[in-house]
Amino acid sequence: MPSLILGFVGQAGCGKGTIAKYLKDMYGATTFSFSTSMRDVLHRLHLEESRDNMIKLSETLRHTFGEDLFSRVIAEDAREASTNLVVIEGIRRHMDIATLSPLPNFVLVSIDVDPDVRFGRLKNRGQNSGEAEMTKEQFLAEGQRSTEITIPTVMAEASEHLKNDGSLEDLKIEIEALLKRLQYKA
Repeated sequence: MPSLILGFVGQAGCGKGTIAKYLKDMYGATTFSFSTSMRDVLHRLHLEESRDNMIKLSETLRHTFGEDLFSRVIAEDAREASTNLVVIEGIRRHMDIATLSPLPNFVLVSIDVDPDVRFGRLKNRGQNSGEAEMTKEQFLAEGQRSTEITIPTVMAEASEHLKNDGSLEDLKIEIEALLKRLQYKA
């Protein structure tokens, strides 16, 4: 069982993936993302990995197999991880917290970023089809979709909070301070 499981919640473009990559590279963390299984399914079905398709797939699978489907899968994966540090990115529902918080050594961490900064990052990263062409109005509308609307209230439940409006170096300092507060020993 890992000695620390960090669950990250934040809106699109807040840096969840960047933090997960940093912790994997620096500390050998095992990382899990709620979107990975959805991307796998879309890829296998030869469907575009767009935000819209991921939302439709998520809604369909959760409706059919239970609201906690993805969090149950990730909780089991986290339990079986052989590393001391596990990172879970993309927590967005209260059901996710209910499923993940009983895990030993689980800490929920919110990542807060100014919407204009998130919009710029989203357009530059091009992680999902259509992001580079997205307008500010479309970006704001995406934040009101069924898979996104609960993120702010879930963020409020976090026991730890990171601010990520600055540079990558600033973020690394924030991450290291978080690990120190949590007394994590690699």
